[in-house]
Amino acid sequence: MAAEITGRTRPTKLKKQQQRTNNKRKRDDVDIETLEAQVEELDPKATQTNFSDLPLSGPTMEGLKSASFTTLTDIQSKAISLALKGNDILGAAKTGSGKTLAFLVPVIENLYRSQCVGADAGLGAMVIAPTRELAFQIFDVLCKIGRYHNIAAGVVAGGKSFKEEADALARMNIVVCTPGRILQHLSQTAAFSVDNLRMLVLDEADRILDMGFSKDVDAIIEYLPPDRQTLLFSATQTKKVGDLARLSLKDPEYVSVHEKATASTPQNLKQNYIVVPLSQKLDTLWSFITEKSSKHSKILVFLSSTKQVRFVYEAFRHMQPGIPLLHLHGRQKQSVRLDTVDRFRRAKFSCLFATDVVARGVDFPAVDWVVQVDGPEDADTYIHRVGRTARYEREGRAVMFLDPSEEEGMLKRLEAKRVPIERINVRAKKQTSIKNQLQGMCFQDPQLKYLGQKAFITYTKGLHVQKDREVYDLQKYDLEGYAASLGLSGAPRIQFHKADAEEAKRRKNASRSEALADDSDDEDGAVKEKNAVRTKYDRMFERRNQDVLAEHYAKIVGNEDDVEDGAEDEDLFDVKRRIPIDEDVQSLDEDDEGEEIEGPATNGDPTARTINISGASQPLVLDSKRREKLLKSKKKLLKLKDKGSKIVFDDDGTAHQIYELEDEEAFRARGAIDEQRRQFVDAEAERVREADQLDKVAAKEKKKAKREKRKQREREAEGADEEGRVAVGGDKDAMANFIADAGVGSEDEDDEGGEEQPRKKARKWFQRDLPVEEEEVGREIETFDELEAEAAKLLR
Repeated sequence: MAAEITGRTRPTKLKKQQQRTNNKRKRDDVDIETLEAQVEELDPKATQTNFSDLPLSGPTMEGLKSASFTTLTDIQSKAISLALKGNDILGAAKTGSGKTLAFLVPVIENLYRSQCVGADAGLGAMVIAPTRELAFQIFDVLCKIGRYHNIAAGVVAGGKSFKEEADALARMNIVVCTPGRILQHLSQTAAFSVDNLRMLVLDEADRILDMGFSKDVDAIIEYLPPDRQTLLFSATQTKKVGDLARLSLKDPEYVSVHEKATASTPQNLKQNYIVVPLSQKLDTLWSFITEKSSKHSKILVFLSSTKQVRFVYEAFRHMQPGIPLLHLHGRQKQSVRLDTVDRFRRAKFSCLFATDVVARGVDFPAVDWVVQVDGPEDADTYIHRVGRTARYEREGRAVMFLDPSEEEGMLKRLEAKRVPIERINVRAKKQTSIKNQLQGMCFQDPQLKYLGQKAFITYTKGLHVQKDREVYDLQKYDLEGYAASLGLSGAPRIQFHKADAEEAKRRKNASRSEALADDSDDEDGAVKEKNAVRTKYDRMFERRNQDVLAEHYAKIVGNEDDVEDGAEDEDLFDVKRRIPIDEDVQSLDEDDEGEEIEGPATNGDPTARTINISGASQPLVLDSKRREKLLKSKKKLLKLKDKGSKIVFDDDGTAHQIYELEDEEAFRARGAIDEQRRQFVDAEAERVREADQLDKVAAKEKKKAKREKRKQREREAEGADEEGRVAVGGDKDAMANFIADAGVGSEDEDDEGGEEQPRKKARKWFQRDLPVEEEEVGREIETFDELEAEAAKLLR
């Protein structure tokens, strides 16, 4: 009956949930099998126009539909099919052509089909981007199209708590990261495992594989499993065999959609350049921003260094051009950078001053103008910069400021990359000079002046380290005029290092006299004429301290060229320099422990000398005056002498070591080992018995002496009692005599114990006064019965 009742009960809620989970798994298994069959039948050479033409899962299609992605671009149509089939891809396409979806869709689909989803599945895909802004942008797109999948994804780009990132990494299926931060987690986070990694994606691959990130990428590859799928995407893709070999690509498919095009930039992008001297670039930029048409535009201005971005932003902000200003560079905190990017994206009209940190991949919607005040490093950087506008078939404008010395070389580089660009002129009537305003602001605000000086220094050093010397030649720029355009009264002095490594090494190891001679030939950032007027400030900067450091510095660096040949191949720690000592070194005091100086050492150093110290087995080599002066201290000499050994003396006064071993032959001559052991034990037992007898006799003597001392004390006490009783007189005070006798009795009893009672301490001021009778007795008598007991003791 109980079984029937149990069978008729309704299923619990837990069973329902488990049943729904099992049904869902069955449906997923069926979907995955269907997708696998469709992917195998997919022809990668076929042309697809919509996402619905591809074998994609239901959650992915829902995510694409909710994000309004329906039509495939050229790069997406060619790359997604190959990536779904597991091929390695080298993808190159124009900026704004949808490369992000070209690798995110295959990443999600491949992980879904392999069931590498959920917090327990581990890391399945890694997407590496060169900047934080691009990493967060990729993550935003991933969240939009993968919102219906059960996939855990996150961003690891630095700027946040390392521990929080490490805890989140253990639960991620897809991580979007920057090279430096992910390498730090790979080397330091113990719970971060990449053993199950299936896909590696490098966005802006040419930037990641260049000299700035090459070491980080090489280290990351060492951690990743070799059997993975690798996807590389960029607007200017690399084809270097060395780069491909480093990434362990397996028969990569090269996908390019603009190789046969007439231009490597979008057709709806209008590109121009103007020739303007370096000293007039800020004037031209201000004139452009303050135009009526520009105030209702969205402008992105590229500068070469962080200090320039900060100076131009602060200076223009004080002058109020009439358009909202923003600035962005790599030295800002991550929260500030993300907030600036978000504000510029949402702004309808704004001007953003930025470095190349946003030159690649970052999607700013509806950018009208891209202005390059400072020239790009190369033609590829130019393509990425102008790619921030004219995205997704929108129109855009780009203009570049070129110094007359840069025009010819830069146009050759752009022509080789098939970049169509035209020259335009600046109307002199509309150009406004802000030089006087900047000078007044720098005079009133020392912080702004300091920013201007740093901007000049960083820009000049940037020109000095440019790889393309044909385009950027430091000697051809008007640096004095450029400093004046920043509001500075003069060009700051800059010290450069020679590009030649041997020359730099020679200058580093040169003596002070040679360094002073070479300083006059150094470039200082300003063009100096031979007959230029020298002011008191110039003489102040040229002044040298001739009294304190001159001789000492010359001694330190003067003998570095005397290193023997082949010294570089010696041990890790070799002698960099040796301080010589004079030939007329004063000898040590002859009465100082009896040392004497011998002739020169024969160790190859004629200046070193040896000294014999009494008590030392080895002579000491003196190779410096300081070492010789230290030897004049007797305390130092004791440390150099040989250490003695501790000895003991026997009854005859003969010295012995603390531990001595007996001669083995003499030991064996006395008999067998067992017999000697028995004799030793018997002798020790007899010695212990004798010592015990002596201890007993000594104890008896001590006890006898203590007894005699106690009896003497009793006799003295009895004599004192007799005197006390006589003084009281008869029976007039019988109670006092009784108490006195009781006190003597208690003292005798205590003495019979064999120990002398300690003396009582003196009473303190706060102790109550007791009667004399109570102080003399051993304990206080409180009742009459106790009094009778004490009396009975005395009568015995």
